Amino acid sequence: MLLVVDAGNTQTVVGLYEHDGEPVADDRQPDDGLLDHWRISTASTRTSDEMAVLLQGFLALRRASFADIEGIAVSSGVPRVTAAIRDLAARHLDFDPVVIEPGVRTGIAIVYENPKEVGADRIANAVAAYAMYGGPTIVADFGTATTCDAVSANGEYLGGAIAPGIEISMDALVGRAAALRAVELKAPRTVLGKSTVESIQSGAVFGFAAQVDGLCARIEDELGPCTVVATGGLAELITPHSERIQHTEPWLTLHGLRLVYEKNL
Repeated sequence: MLLVVDAGNTQTVVGLYEHDGEPVADDRQPDDGLLDHWRISTASTRTSDEMAVLLQGFLALRRASFADIEGIAVSSGVPRVTAAIRDLAARHLDFDPVVIEPGVRTGIAIVYENPKEVGADRIANAVAAYAMYGGPTIVADFGTATTCDAVSANGEYLGGAIAPGIEISMDALVGRAAALRAVELKAPRTVLGKSTVESIQSGAVFGFAAQVDGLCARIEDELGPCTVVATGGLAELITPHSERIQHTEPWLTLHGLRLVYEKNL
């Protein structure tokens, strides 16, 4: 089995894949062989032992243990989480994790002024999107930040745009506007909200859909027509209201981590 860990600033997603230790054909879907997945809050103060207990608990739900794990692949935007996973592997496993970082084979060229600045999750997304759809492709990731990244027809990561994410934008709105309160993130009945709650929901759902559509349109002005793929925790909320998004892949990042792991066997 293969553990893949995508540690974002707000949440960490863990996936468990079937794996026999050998690379296979690149025609899989992200959920092919995905045995289970779990989402936890990202806590940079969590020790490697605490993380080991969490992961062991998740594995126990599948009647598995660390003894069944053949590898770990990691994308992380939180250095202390990366360090904790390395320490976990050193203490409880007999192999090092494959971490997306300089020196790791990804199979994708990074056309960026400083490639080291590109987030590991953005690279994993690009790897998976190109394997599935070729290029040019745009990946819209709805996480702590909303990112739109482009992959060329030749499989090069070209860069992208980073905007504040939906949830942190909503938190900022409620925190700075005394008359507004937190609301459930869902699509309202109409764009023209008939209450303050619906008006906030309209701005969040339809507003962020329009934001991504606008960014994709500007990227396509530079690259020509692109396949647009959405991923991230809120992708399924926004996608139905977007005019540009063609595919929703909730496990795109996990699939990219699996592919990167296999390139480094």
